[in-house]
Amino acid sequence: MFRKLIYILIALVLLSALGAAGYYFGNQYWIHRYDDLIERQAKVYRLNEDFVWSIIHEESYFSGWKIGADAEVGLMQVTPTVAREWAKKTGLKEFEKRTAENVQAFLKEPERNIQVGCWYLESLSERYRDFPAEKAMTLAAYNAGASRVEEWTKDVDASRLSEKEFISRIKISSTKAYVSSILKRYRQINKGRIR
Repeated sequence: MFRKLIYILIALVLLSALGAAGYYFGNQYWIHRYDDLIERQAKVYRLNEDFVWSIIHEESYFSGWKIGADAEVGLMQVTPTVAREWAKKTGLKEFEKRTAENVQAFLKEPERNIQVGCWYLESLSERYRDFPAEKAMTLAAYNAGASRVEEWTKDVDASRLSEKEFISRIKISSTKAYVSSILKRYRQINKGRIR
C-alpha cells in the first residue's frame, strides 16, 4: 500500500513537471511565433521591435483573430479606418480594393496587421520625436487618439514633459494603465528580464 502511494506521488510529480514544461514551451512558441514579422516591419518603419512586441502583447496577446470593442482587428488591434488610410497612402489598388471589400479579413493576416499597425505607430511617433515622453505619448495616442494627447498637454510645452509628468496628466485610467504596462514590459525586455 505504501509503495503504491509512493508510485502515485512520483507519477503526479512527473505529470506536473511535464505539464509545466509543456505550458512553458507552448507559451514561448505562442508569444514568439511572429517575431520575424515584427522585426521586419519594425525596421521598415524605424521602430524598436521590442516596443512593437510589447504593444502586441498588450493589445491582443498575439491573437490575430481578436476583434476589439471598437472593431479593432488582429494582433495590433488596428481599426478599419486606419487600414483604409494606409491602403490609400500605399497607392496600391489591390490593397485599396481588399480593405474596401473585407477589411477584417485583410487585418486578420498577421503580416498586413503588423505592417499597418507599425505604419500607424510610426506616423504617431513622428509627432513626438525626440520628446522626453516620446514613447508614452505615442502609446497614449495609439490607445486614445492623438487629440487626447493634445488635450492633456495643451497648457504646457509637451516637448519638455518628462515621461512621468506626461503619464500623470493622462485622464483616462485605462489609457494610463495601458501606457504604464507597455512601458514596464518594454523596459523589462531591454534589461533582459523577460522575452
